Formats: sequence, structure tokens, C-alpha cells
Amino acid sequence: MSNSESRYRLRLARGFLEEARQDVSLGRWRSALDNSQLAVEHAAKAVLSLLGPVGRTHNPAVHLREALAKGRFDPAQAPAVQALTEKAELLGPDVHIQTDYGDEVGGLTPWELFDENDARQALALAEEAVTLAVQIIQ
Repeated sequence: MSNSESRYRLRLARGFLEEARQDVSLGRWRSALDNSQLAVEHAAKAVLSLLGPVGRTHNPAVHLREALAKGRFDPAQAPAVQALTEKAELLGPDVHIQTDYGDEVGGLTPWELFDENDARQALALAEEAVTLAVQIIQ
């Protein structure tokens, strides 16, 4: 059962997913990763919001994993929540930082870190995450 926050977060996820698709079509690899990461983050937050208010975090996977361990999701939803959690871990805060700051130690800018393959993989994860969130929320 959805609520206003979960619907809002899902709209954010869909918006960032659409921008990631556009970025891939335009060859903007860094931006595609950035928007894919945000789509996954908001998809995870949309599902978390079913349990209550979601605080400010770039790492909702930790909270999803905790909620799963405590049995806070319907057992029928648990596999989908688990899959979403895994995607949120793959495109977590480390990717968010790299798309904004690059590799400061290695001296690589965000545009030097990511290529087309990275962008397409991130977009595929984001597509799957948003689909999972929609299934869980509806």
C-alpha cells in the first residue's frame, strides 16, 4: 500500500531514470551514472517510506537490509526488496561521490572514471530498481 511520500519518491526515481536514459543516448557517461544512482536511491527510499518517514541518506540499502532482517516487509515482498537492496548497494554512495568528485587520490575527474559500458550497466540497474519499487509499492 503506497502513501504520499512513496509516490513522491517514485516520481523522483522515474524522473532521474528518464534523465539517465537521455544521458546514455547523448553519450554523457558520467551524468548517466549520476542519474542512474539517484534513480536507484529514490526507488529504495520509496520502498522504505512504506515503513515510515525516510531520513536524509545516500545509503538506503543499509536501512532496507535492516528492515528485511527485522521482518518488517511482507514475506511475499521480501525477495523483491532484497533484489532492490542489492541494486542500491551496487549504485550506492560511493558511486554518488565518484560522479561528483572523481578519484581525488588518483587524480581522475568524474569524466575520466566512467565509460559507455559503465553507463549502460548503471542504467540497466536503475531500470530494474525502479521496476521493483513499482511492484513493491502497488
